Amino acid sequence: MRMRCEAGAEDEFEATCGLLVDRLVRWSGEQGTPVDAFMAEAALDYRHRATVDGRLGLWEPRHVEELLLYWLPQQVTELPGEERGDGPGTLRTLLRFLHAAQLADPRGPAIGESLGAVDAAGERYPAAMADRTRWGLAKFWAVTAAEQGVDVMDGAALQRFADRAQRGEVAYDRRALDAIMDRRLNGRVLGDGVRAEPQLPVVLPPDSELRLLAEASTTVARLRGLAEWAGREGRVVTAAGRLRMADARELVDVLGTGDRTEGVRSSSDLPRLGLLVEWAKKARLVRVAKGRLYAVAKARPVLADPLQLWSRAFDALFELRQALIGARSGRHVESMLFDIYDEMLEDVLNTLYSLPYPMPWPRLRDSVHLGYRARFRLDGGSDLQHRMWFEHADRDLRAVFDVLVDLGAVEREQGMADPVFLEADLCGPEDSGPQPPAGLPQELAELLGVMGAAEDPPEARERDRRLREELTAGPVELIRLTELGTQAVRQRLLAAGRDAPLVGELVQAPAAGLLGVLAEDYDLDAARTELADWISARGDRDAALRQLSDAVRTMAGAAFRTRAQAMLDVLAVAWPDGEGERLLRALRGDAVLAPLALSALAHRDLLSPEDMTDAEHLLVLAESLLQLVEPAGGSGGAEEALRAQGPEARDAVAAALDSAHPDRAGLEELRHLAARAWGTSAVRHGGVRRSGRSTGRGGRKRRR
Repeated sequence: MRMRCEAGAEDEFEATCGLLVDRLVRWSGEQGTPVDAFMAEAALDYRHRATVDGRLGLWEPRHVEELLLYWLPQQVTELPGEERGDGPGTLRTLLRFLHAAQLADPRGPAIGESLGAVDAAGERYPAAMADRTRWGLAKFWAVTAAEQGVDVMDGAALQRFADRAQRGEVAYDRRALDAIMDRRLNGRVLGDGVRAEPQLPVVLPPDSELRLLAEASTTVARLRGLAEWAGREGRVVTAAGRLRMADARELVDVLGTGDRTEGVRSSSDLPRLGLLVEWAKKARLVRVAKGRLYAVAKARPVLADPLQLWSRAFDALFELRQALIGARSGRHVESMLFDIYDEMLEDVLNTLYSLPYPMPWPRLRDSVHLGYRARFRLDGGSDLQHRMWFEHADRDLRAVFDVLVDLGAVEREQGMADPVFLEADLCGPEDSGPQPPAGLPQELAELLGVMGAAEDPPEARERDRRLREELTAGPVELIRLTELGTQAVRQRLLAAGRDAPLVGELVQAPAAGLLGVLAEDYDLDAARTELADWISARGDRDAALRQLSDAVRTMAGAAFRTRAQAMLDVLAVAWPDGEGERLLRALRGDAVLAPLALSALAHRDLLSPEDMTDAEHLLVLAESLLQLVEPAGGSGGAEEALRAQGPEARDAVAAALDSAHPDRAGLEELRHLAARAWGTSAVRHGGVRRSGRSTGRGGRKRRR
């Protein structure tokens, strides 16, 4: 069981959601805490469908507030006379359960902080649920119909109401409907295509090293020099707010901008200096007031810390569209990049982030071209005009990269493109649409993926052929983020709610949280490094192994067997010195972990069937069946999963029930599932008493 399902993987999510709600209902019953299963489903649905990262186990205060004050009011329909659901109460129970079951993401806030956020948002929850302007369109009309006596469960009656509404014969809250339609038309509806895939883990040096790198930045030195030159007393500027020409010549020399001042009559004709001044304004380092250019007093601590100064300059770069690539006179026009500057800059930087290999300029250039084709109508004009438009945009993008290089966010070199950039058939098979290259970040895959709608296959294949020739003809320009650039992009990703793992951030995580994240989000090399750091921080390798093994044991005991298997698998492959096989073999005799260890050994071809005892064969068989039905159990698909195994599955279930597998409750559920799957009253097994515990989710149904 994964705590994040891919966007569009609805079957997987429904199974995961069903399993979690099933376990939540059981746990809440044991704790004596009531829970609304439907509201719990709605909460998990929100994290899967309406957030950028989709992590079911991570709940920051912003998620709590958005769920209670926007998602539930939008999605959950409570008709007149129905009992109102307890959204805040259910969320509190869900959060406590996630932490108790060790399913909470260790990178999220502490449970106390999350519960405090629930309390704060819970005070506004009733008003938010009653606020019709926050409702979804279907909910609005369903409640309106019910308030006017229409049985909304009667399709014919509801259709008659809709017909009357279209004829203007129904009274309704026009202000609320206008607000709902405005939200829909302006793309402010939660859950509309917001998911972004996680990035690969990155390795970053400590802040002390990043600070030294920032100090070496040419741009940092110039911004600091400009602020010092302006000073607290300020420097006189023209009525248009520009530097006087004498001051501009002085600054060109002092800061070394490289502008040519001979014959120049206005500082507005010094592009590098003009960009620097505008940059300092956007970074809130200087300001113009009462005819003078002043250093901002509150910025002095920032100017004294090169890393803070660098970070502020990087963020301000997204506001420099006009100064950087804007037309300088009425005789010129802006390029396509100008219109989508901040959006495209974000996409390009996110594409470079965590990329294992430097990006060849031709590949990046053509990918950005696909973005232009998706956003602009290019059906007018000749091929020559199109080439001119693209070349203009390319020059502007190169100008942006020049600035990023001076800042120290990007580095460029000449070299051969990595073969991964040659593997992609951009146009793909004629009937299948574009196929983005394997192993590339989401932003680049998205840019590549839009081609099918923008180019005819023959044109795409010809463009792909030219690109291949360009990439293989010889060295090309290769572009990558520096460590400073990686750190800055990561901060923006995190601020946007994206998942951007950092090797080393899990060193204080609990064992279960560590293994869960490594299993879901880390590649093998990063997992090995992260695990080694975690073990080193504890000092005692044997004690660390006991903690990790106990975490897997606890997860297995909680009947999350597929997750326990994934945790043990990553522990084995990432264990230092390649001793994972020895670790697994040592667990063959463990009362709880033996089925998982045997399954891992067999899956990796480290243990042949001839090397297992009859009892071990039964353990592996039982484990495979329990893991087979676990994901489908909560969503009601377990019976189908068993039937799909064919007639021989009956004997396999019977044998598994006679095994010594430690999950006795799981075997009991398997027996009942098998009985339902094949329509029999019982399946032969020994030693397991019927528990009588229901596996249903419970809770009343409510419309969404």
